Amino acid sequence: MNPHPYDVVGISAPVAGIVVEEGRGALPFHLIHGESLVAAAAWAAGEAGIDLLDQTVPWDLVVELEQPLLLHDPLCPMTPPDFLRRCAERAGVEDRILVGVRPVTDTVKEERVAPDGGRSLGATVDRDGLVEVCSPVVLPASVVADLLGDGGRLPATGFVALVAALRERYGADRVELVEAPPAARRVGSEADLQVLEALTDPR
Repeated sequence: MNPHPYDVVGISAPVAGIVVEEGRGALPFHLIHGESLVAAAAWAAGEAGIDLLDQTVPWDLVVELEQPLLLHDPLCPMTPPDFLRRCAERAGVEDRILVGVRPVTDTVKEERVAPDGGRSLGATVDRDGLVEVCSPVVLPASVVADLLGDGGRLPATGFVALVAALRERYGADRVELVEAPPAARRVGSEADLQVLEALTDPR
C-alpha cells in the first residue's frame, strides 16, 4: 500500500467517471453540508476534472473514449478532488487499477461457529494488515476494454465485491491499494454521516 499518493506529477489527461449509486439504498440522497451525498461526490469529481458519465451509458461507448474510468462511491462523498485526480492519473500512466482505502480503526473480532450453529466472538484480529475500501476505484483504459467481453458491465457495483473480483481476475499485483485521506472515509449510517460532517466542517 502506498501511504502517500501525492508524489505523482499531474498530466491533465482526459478521464471519464461514474458516481455509482446502484445498490446503496437511500443513504446517498441524505444531506451533508446541505447537499446530497450524490451531489457532493459529483462535485468532487467535477473539481478533479473528471468527465462524469451517466451509469446507463453503453459500455462500448465508454470503451471508445480510451480513457481511464474513475468509479466514485457516493458513500465517500467528501473524498478530496486532488486525491481522485492523482489516482486517475496514476491508473492511466501505470496501466494499473487504483483503489482508495482507509486503515481499519475499529476492533475486529473473529467469529466462532459451534457445531450446533451457535455463534460467538473469538480472538481480536490484528488490524495492522486490514484496510477498508473507500473511493475511488480507477480502471485503466485497457481494463475498461477488457470488461466489454463480459457484456460491458462491472463485476459488481459494491466496491468491496468489485475490488475482490478485480484482484481475482487481474491479480493482486495489478490492483494497488492507495491510502486515502481521512475525509474519504465511507459512511454506512446516519451516525457515520454525522461524524464525517463534523470531520469536514469548513468552519
